Amino acid sequence: MPSLKDLRVRITSVQSTRKITSAMKMVAASKLRRAQETAEAARPYAERMADMLGNVAASVAGQEGAHKMLAGTGKSDVHLVVVMTANRGLCGGFNANIIRSARGLVRELKDQGKQVKILCVGRKGRDNLKRDHGAAIVDSFTEFGRKVVVFSEAVAVADKITAMFNAGEFDVCTIVYARFKSAMSQIVTRQQIVPFPVPPKGAEDGNVAAPYEYEPSDAEILVDLLPRNLAVQTFRAMLENAASEQGARMSAMDSATRNAGDMIGKLTLRYNRTRQAQITKELIEIISGAEAV
Repeated sequence: MPSLKDLRVRITSVQSTRKITSAMKMVAASKLRRAQETAEAARPYAERMADMLGNVAASVAGQEGAHKMLAGTGKSDVHLVVVMTANRGLCGGFNANIIRSARGLVRELKDQGKQVKILCVGRKGRDNLKRDHGAAIVDSFTEFGRKVVVFSEAVAVADKITAMFNAGEFDVCTIVYARFKSAMSQIVTRQQIVPFPVPPKGAEDGNVAAPYEYEPSDAEILVDLLPRNLAVQTFRAMLENAASEQGARMSAMDSATRNAGDMIGKLTLRYNRTRQAQITKELIEIISGAEAV
C-alpha cells in the first residue's frame, strides 16, 4: 500500500502533466484554425486543376507520343508509396492510422508480386516503417512544416518523385495521407499521382465537358501542367496532413487532460482515505495506551 508521501508525489506529478496537456491542447487549437483554413483554401484549386488536367489528358490519352506521366511506362511492376506522417507524436492515432494503411498497401502489392519502394515524408513514418521495410525506403523528408507548410517544400518532394520516374525507378506512385474532415475525424486516403489517372470517356461526374481548343496544343500544355499538378497535389496532401495532425493532437490532448483530472480525483480520494485511516489508527493507539495506564 503506498504511503501518504507516495500519493502526494503522484498527485503532484499528474497535476503537472495535466498542465502540460492543457497547454498543448490550446496550442494545437490555435494552430488548427490556421491549418484548417489553409487546407480548405487549397482544395478548390487542386480539384479544379485535376479536373482541367483530366479534360486535357482525355483528349490526348492513347495517342502516340503522349506524355510519359500520362501514358505511364506501360507496366506496373514497381510501385512507389509516398507515406506522409507527422514529425512529432502526441496526436492520438493519427500517425498509426496512416502507417497501418501504408503497411496494408505494401502488403497488397507484394502479394500481387509487385516490387515496392517507399518515400517517407515525416519522421514518424520513417522511424516506424524502417523496422519492417527498411530496405524499401529510398529517401525521407523530415525538415518541413516547422511553422507552416510552404509550397517549396512540396516542390522538393515532387521533384524527387519526378526524378525517380524519369530515371525509370518506378512505374506507379501512390501517396498515403490523412484528409482533414474535422477535429475529431481524419480520413486516411490513398491517391495515385503517377501516372495521372485519366477519367474514362463518357464518365458522368455531373459536369458537361466543354469542347475547348487549347493554344498551344494539348500535348505542349501537358509538358508543363503534369509536373505542376504533381507539385500541387503533393502540396494539398501535405496541407491536409498538417490540419489533420493538429486536429488529432487537440483531441488527444483534450482526452489526456480529462483523464488526468479523473486520475487526480481518484488519487485525492485515496489519499484522504489513507490519511483518515492513519489518524484513526493513531487515535485508537493513544486511547488504548491511556486506558492501560
